[in-house]
Amino acid sequence: MDILLQISAGKGPEECTRVVAKVLELLLQEARDQKIEATVIEKTEGNINGTLLSANVLLKGKQLHAFVNSWQGTVQWIAQSPYRKFHKRKNWFVSIQAHDQSEVIQLDEKDVVYKTCRASGPGGQHVNKTETAVRATHIPSGISVTASDRRSQLQNKKEALERLKAKITSWQMEQALNVMQQKWMQHNLIKRGEAVRTVEASLS
Repeated sequence: MDILLQISAGKGPEECTRVVAKVLELLLQEARDQKIEATVIEKTEGNINGTLLSANVLLKGKQLHAFVNSWQGTVQWIAQSPYRKFHKRKNWFVSIQAHDQSEVIQLDEKDVVYKTCRASGPGGQHVNKTETAVRATHIPSGISVTASDRRSQLQNKKEALERLKAKITSWQMEQALNVMQQKWMQHNLIKRGEAVRTVEASLS
């Protein structure tokens, strides 16, 4: 099972973009603790160093529903603003939405072109001399990825296809988010009174 989680600050202030970065750290740590494979597919940097407008995380594994349900919804973070010393507000909110890849993406492998290339290595000393790396390109969207972690070309081809699916899904989600932002809807989607998690910790 593959599930994509999107963490978003919506139209929130800079403090919310800091919360996105902190929530991402917590989520990845919890995934590691539960032996869930979690890969950050896409990150949109905020205006301040160490902040994120949004982040998309691909989860792989069995029995993901309990983990996803514990995160999906609104996360409330209670902390003094690290950017506005005398600001009275201490409650910051971000949203986390889950998308089942099998439901979101419509990818026909006939639209994917594969190209082999040599895997890179440190300093050229351990460069793979055979073309085991694989670049997969989705023709309709122009999106492409490269996989070179595996030893065989066949394994890298499979890995490239999985990464391509995830990246296209992420792109689709970003497009949907942009539409919502243009309509000033995203901010209203963060339900402040229904937090699935409340964290009280410094944002520094």
